[in-house]
Amino acid sequence: MSTKPFFPCAGARALHAPTRRDFIYGLGASLGSVAFSALMAEETKALTSGGRPHFPGAKAKNVIFCYMSGGVSHVDSFDPKSALTKLNGKPMPVPVQRTVFNNNGGIMGSPWEVKRYGQSGIEMTNLFPQIANSADDLTVIRSMTSKVSEHAQGNYFFHTGFPFMGHPSAGAWMNYGLGSENQNLPGFVVLQSGNAGVPHGGVGVFNNGYLPGQHQASIIKADGALPLANIKPGEADAAQRRRLGFINEVDKAFAEATREPQVEAAIRNYETAYRMQAAVPEICDLSGESVATKAMYGLDSPDPLTAGYARQALLARRLVEKGVRFVELSCLSGNIGGGNAANPWDHHGAIVKGHGMMAHQVDQPIAALLKDLKQRGLLDSTIVIFSGEFGRTPFSQGSDGRDHNPYGFSLWVAGGGFKPGTVFGATDELGYYAVDKPLTVYDFWATILHQLGIDHEKLTYRFGGRDFRLTDVHGSVVREIIA
Repeated sequence: MSTKPFFPCAGARALHAPTRRDFIYGLGASLGSVAFSALMAEETKALTSGGRPHFPGAKAKNVIFCYMSGGVSHVDSFDPKSALTKLNGKPMPVPVQRTVFNNNGGIMGSPWEVKRYGQSGIEMTNLFPQIANSADDLTVIRSMTSKVSEHAQGNYFFHTGFPFMGHPSAGAWMNYGLGSENQNLPGFVVLQSGNAGVPHGGVGVFNNGYLPGQHQASIIKADGALPLANIKPGEADAAQRRRLGFINEVDKAFAEATREPQVEAAIRNYETAYRMQAAVPEICDLSGESVATKAMYGLDSPDPLTAGYARQALLARRLVEKGVRFVELSCLSGNIGGGNAANPWDHHGAIVKGHGMMAHQVDQPIAALLKDLKQRGLLDSTIVIFSGEFGRTPFSQGSDGRDHNPYGFSLWVAGGGFKPGTVFGATDELGYYAVDKPLTVYDFWATILHQLGIDHEKLTYRFGGRDFRLTDVHGSVVREIIA
């Protein structure tokens, strides 16, 4: 991993004089760009023609990933099943796969109300009432599957296409394939606030893997306070210039001698880190946003979880406005049931209270994000993803929870050229198995990459004697959900 640190920010102001800004904007000509153009031309154009899409007419440019770590119950949200209510308490009529804790009960009806939303009439529960009101903007996929049923492996599999660490995250792949549209900000950002943590498995889910180091995620604390040792310069600007100039000369000489890609990655990281000292505090300063916009997202919510997630959602919009390629949001934890900072949606017990709390946290901010992107003309070019690593069982665990279900679950996407107001695929009448048009994680990412103008079979990186890709050796573009 590179040495990019966590970058807290909130209420920040510019930290530099005009002369510093002038230097920042001229830095690319002197810090790494020469080495990059001379040594890495073939490397960067390998698969995407120097940062350009594989084919013209790409609908999307950016991705915002609302990741629900822990596993949202699809049968209580985007794939309601009337049979669960009718058969509540009865034994499962089909064989039950091994679960995590095997404390399984009978069929469990959903406690949330079911209705049809929007002109499209998509059937959902009222667990996410505000997101449901945006039904006509959603493409709901009800036939997702996963290979694994454990959190750490599930998180890695969904993020990287492999159920173990060491492989690049989807955001790293997209940053590698297309590059950043803003030289002053990283192309892959993970947002946190409050007590939001890293999903089970650790920061490797956001790693660059074997890709050059500049493609790993920068984790930004959306509500961190200044001063910050890793953002605010720790020495005078003139001294910092001298230090960076010296490092640049040494690294350039070493790069020319070794032609080692990781040296160029280090140069790029120094360059980006320097630029971020000005750009990150500026982008995180929400004082220029209107009171109405902040209220729409829920920054004024009395619920600290909602207010914390709202700051992330608003910052995500600001980041894609500035050209950041991939932004991932992180849920805060209310520590109910199995839910904690690593997997706050994991409710093996007390699912009504736990899911209710978590849904309240993200519902208003995500609905506002969709509305805001649409009003600003950004939704057409931005893909918003809502998913966890798997779903939950139609039967109870204990008396009032649900276990993990990788055999059939739901997610949704919006914007980016996807067909709005659409439902794709289906699970069985109990919501246990995907039975109609089952999709894999490989199919999903192949389709996301396609909307960004990337052929998933061509986005590869040679490592350890073989060509790796986000979709491994699998995956097909799901053209039925593309507008």
